[in-house]
Amino acid sequence: MRGTALNWLMTLRIDKPPFLITLDIVAAVLALYLLLRPTARRTAAGLIAAVVGGLVGWLVVWLADDVFNVFGVGLTPVTTLWAVLGFAGVSLAIANLFRSRWWRKLIAIVSIPVFLVTAAAGINVDFGAYRDLNDALGVVPYKALDLHAQRGEVLDIGTDYASTATPGQTIPAKGEVGTVRIPASESHFPARSAVVYLPPIALTDKPPALPVLYALSGQPGAPADMFTAGRIAPAMDAFAAAHGGYAPIVVAADQLGGPGRNPMCVDSRAYGNSATYLLTDVRAWVSSHLRVSSDPAAWGVFGYSQGATCAVQFATGHPELFGSALASSSELGPTLGDRTQTIDTGFGGSAKAYEAAQPLAMMAAKAPYKDSTIVFGVGQEDTKYTAFARTLDAAATKAGIHSELLISPGSAHDWNTVRHTLQFGFPAIARQMGLEG
Repeated sequence: MRGTALNWLMTLRIDKPPFLITLDIVAAVLALYLLLRPTARRTAAGLIAAVVGGLVGWLVVWLADDVFNVFGVGLTPVTTLWAVLGFAGVSLAIANLFRSRWWRKLIAIVSIPVFLVTAAAGINVDFGAYRDLNDALGVVPYKALDLHAQRGEVLDIGTDYASTATPGQTIPAKGEVGTVRIPASESHFPARSAVVYLPPIALTDKPPALPVLYALSGQPGAPADMFTAGRIAPAMDAFAAAHGGYAPIVVAADQLGGPGRNPMCVDSRAYGNSATYLLTDVRAWVSSHLRVSSDPAAWGVFGYSQGATCAVQFATGHPELFGSALASSSELGPTLGDRTQTIDTGFGGSAKAYEAAQPLAMMAAKAPYKDSTIVFGVGQEDTKYTAFARTLDAAATKAGIHSELLISPGSAHDWNTVRHTLQFGFPAIARQMGLEG
């Protein structure tokens, strides 16, 4: 019974209207009760406390966002509003702890976590990050993947996947998601477990060769984020349902080595050989465990934020390996925020190596590209990254890359933008992979 209740609590959808509306109503009732005091003077004091708390909340957001840029991305007006309301509610509750009856004190104490949770839930919806408490606590909801006795094979078939299919097989309605350990044999990179999606056609007794889509999380982050917050599996299942069970094999490998690390998808003494892990070790594992095409057009990279920057780096720097990239909120190139620190930490002090690793430089050096596609997605409210996306899109087009720019309406540097980019940008990637038509 206890386990059932705990499971219900951990899987309760905190991003859906039933939970949010209930929470908002409870918070509003508590705030109204705490505001209305026996005398007009005390009511006015409570109102002043709420206003002062709200101003403090606005000041904290302004300092964290505009002055010190603590998060590295701009916060939306919606997030700012929820922070202001949260501070206002807590300040109102604290004001009710003085010169009040014991039951009012008790309600004020209970109200503080309610106000905080309500504000956090509103901010979570704005960022589109967590579905439930399992997501919020970083619990990976996937079991070890059963590869269904598949044998690895790299086939020289271009994008003619149907040529390797076995007719008449029963195709499941949905794909399968699970975790795998991808050894860092060459790189010795401290990678965490990867999460892999097998499309329905890959679950048949004799699966055909298929395309591969890397999926790289933001930083801080983990491979599972691309499935829990990015929700790739439902998107791929929907695509497969309309295409005879065909969709890419999605491999969310760990390019970070830990949530607080940023190896920038390059090899460095400070953070390890992230690039070698992804380009050599992960590719070798895919080739030895799954049936895939050798054609670069059949390989793509999808990423968010730091992962999006990696996606652009790989697609522009290694067109012989990856024919496409789907980048949601990419930087202009690998960075730790400060040029000097980036060069010293990530490139062994070599400014020349740092410059050569920038996608703009790689596109200029490798142009014209023969057969590459990149889709740049960005949130409408994300001014900084919108400028990056426009710059990269223009450079890609100039270099002969089929480039598209997607603006996600009303969102910013968040998972809502990621899902918009996936929904409206993946068709171009699918065409490049030969899955359309």
